Amino acid sequence: MSKVFRVFVLSLLMVSVVSVVNAAAFRAGDRGEEVAAIQRELVSLGYHVSVDGDFGPATAAAVKSFQANYGLEADGLVGSATYRALMGREIPEVSRAGSTSLVRRIIQDSLQYIGVPYSFGGTTPSGFDCSGFIRYVFADSGIYLPRAADEQYTAGYQVYNLQPGDLVFFSTYTYGASHSGIYLGDGKFISSTSSSGVRIDDLTTGYWGACYIGARRVL
Repeated sequence: MSKVFRVFVLSLLMVSVVSVVNAAAFRAGDRGEEVAAIQRELVSLGYHVSVDGDFGPATAAAVKSFQANYGLEADGLVGSATYRALMGREIPEVSRAGSTSLVRRIIQDSLQYIGVPYSFGGTTPSGFDCSGFIRYVFADSGIYLPRAADEQYTAGYQVYNLQPGDLVFFSTYTYGASHSGIYLGDGKFISSTSSSGVRIDDLTTGYWGACYIGARRVL
């Protein structure tokens, strides 16, 4: 990918995620005292997690265990119902400032693999399939996603107003989610395609627009 094109894509990303948006859930990538308070409460209930104010994979796993034990949707997100059950009070406003930097890092990481060839079952920079590419890029930032596209389609929660870093899904050779990518903003997404390897495409037009079935937010 040329330097000019890389700068163009990153500039679109900056426009898309520069503001801090309040969202009603704490999730992987969030940091701060409120995350530490959640971790302390989890520890008091016997869940194994460090109280460091960093909502990483261990915290997400502890949250999922708590949710399963209390009959809540086990999605690893501390939304209003989970927060109320865990903390005994209503959820405060959640700043997305922490995850903004995480989104930027994931997008920047994904762009460096443009041109890497497609490899069925591939999970490394020597060759990716679609879900292997997503899993590798997110794992580099400490976010561990399921391996297959249809499994990734169950991660996080469904969204309709897309933001950079959201996972986008397509029904291609079989019914259901059979292809996945990472939304970049401005109607673009990046994925590992069987025809051209890792590349950027339009989400809403042409082949991909016709195959698009939905998006999930995991950040």
